Formats: sequence, C-alpha cells, structure tokens
Amino acid sequence: MMPSAIFPDLKDRSVLITGGGSGIGASLTEGFVRQGSRVAFIDIADEPSNALVEQMESQYGNRPLYIKADLSDVAALRASVAQAIENIGLITVLVNNAAWDDRHDIDEVTPEYWDKNQSINLRPQFFAAQAVVPCMRQAGGGSIINFTSTSFMINHGEMPSYTAAKAGIIGLTKGLAGRLGPEKIRVNAIAPGWVITERQRELWVSGDRLKHHIERQVLREEIQPGDMVGPCLFLASDAARMLSAQTLIVDGGYL
Repeated sequence: MMPSAIFPDLKDRSVLITGGGSGIGASLTEGFVRQGSRVAFIDIADEPSNALVEQMESQYGNRPLYIKADLSDVAALRASVAQAIENIGLITVLVNNAAWDDRHDIDEVTPEYWDKNQSINLRPQFFAAQAVVPCMRQAGGGSIINFTSTSFMINHGEMPSYTAAKAGIIGLTKGLAGRLGPEKIRVNAIAPGWVITERQRELWVSGDRLKHHIERQVLREEIQPGDMVGPCLFLASDAARMLSAQTLIVDGGYL
C-alpha cells in the first residue's frame, strides 16, 4: 500500500535506487515515481524490472529508467551511476536497498561465500554513495538512505555474513554522515523488520513462524513492502532537513 502523503519537494528530484526491480525495492521505485521524481533503478534481473517500468508508465505516466548491473562489480556500479546521471540529471537522493538474504549456516560458510555476501550486502552501499557524492556536492546537498535490517538486532542466527553486513551498514551510515554533513548531505538508515515480500513468503514463511513473529509485534499485522515507502520518502524529503546519522527502525514495534 502506497502512503497517501505527497512531498512537493520530491517532484522532479533525481533519485537512484539499487535493487529497485522487486520486493521492497519495487515499492520504493513506485513510491518515488508516484511523487513525480525522476527515478532510475539498478537491478540484475530483467524480469520483473522491465514489467515494473511498463506498469509505472501506464499507471503514473512517469517512466523510471531501468539499468541492469551486477552491484558486486564496482566498475559496473560506477558505470550505472554515470548512466543514471546522464539520463535523469544530478542525483540528489540515493537509496541503497539491494541485498541478498540467503540463509547460511556457520559450519558451511567458506571465505569465497563470505566475500560474495559482503560484495552484495555491504560494499555496494559505500561505492554507490561515493559515486553520487559529486552530484550532491554540485547540487548543494542531498540525502543518502541505506537499508539495513533488524536481523542483527534480534540475534538472527541463520545468516551470519548477512547480519554482519547489516550491522556494518549502520557504522557506514554514521561515518558517512559525519564526513558529508558539512556539505549538506544527509545520511540515514532504515532497518526493516520482517517484511513479507513474495520471496519471503515463498522461501521462509512456514508453519506458525510468521504468526509467532507477528504476535511479538506491537502492531499485529504483516509488514508489507509498501510500509517501507513512507519512511524512505520522509528521509529523502526536506521534512527531514535536520535529520542525519540516524537509524529508523520500521518493524511494527517488535523491538
């Protein structure tokens, strides 16, 4: 469900979203398209990304730009940012959303798996930020929003490399906020709880697991991808003008 709020300052704002073709990312893409922003998103999967582009143009008359790239390839990431700038202008909002949350057991993790996991879940957040900072400096400011997770906060034991990366994102957020704040570039993080995407429902919603999780939330409903849109729009907008170096937990009150 898209939030009803409209942020006038986001109209015509140039926004880049990583992992914007499915799951939470697709909702974020739609959320900014609905605001009238100029949106580019990077994803590795042609489908459903191409379908999302057509749907957004048909529904809102605002066609986002889909750029296919493997974010673990830093050169490809930098080229994608350059392509986005060429097509939508100076990027002043970056949403680092892309992630890979496959489960993995401590006894089975190899150095190669660890490095691959970090190359998707942590490293691109830094290099995407590095690539857009010159735009934000030229524009006189900007907003970087990094998606972390509550998984490491609740001691989730089934994906140690992922939780390490998500904890690292908060450190990265605070470090970048400290460095870039004097240049009017705000850096914040969003920590979703268990958001029930199609992927989550297909792979990890089994038995009473979701029921028991929701019972521990204060707001006892499934968290949907669209529930991440409002917080992200707020952090991107001038409504959050003096908000930086923060982590916004959106978990239905689980914590």
